[in-house]
Amino acid sequence: MIIEIETEQEADGRWIAEITSMPGVMTYGANKNEALQKIQSLALRVMADQLEHNEAMPLLNVTFHAA
Repeated sequence: MIIEIETEQEADGRWIAEITSMPGVMTYGANKNEALQKIQSLALRVMADQLEHNEAMPLLNVTFHAA
């Protein structure tokens, strides 16, 4: 499973990272690297929650790709 991450720098200098294939999964960071770290952590928590509630197929491999 490859998860696409979209990033953009806001006018105030903060970076936003979003996974559009996972509604509501969006984070901000002081820099691009921080935003990417936060979004990966959040995505893994969301996937773990889905697995615990039998809402997703078990994953064998996850790869993040920053667009």
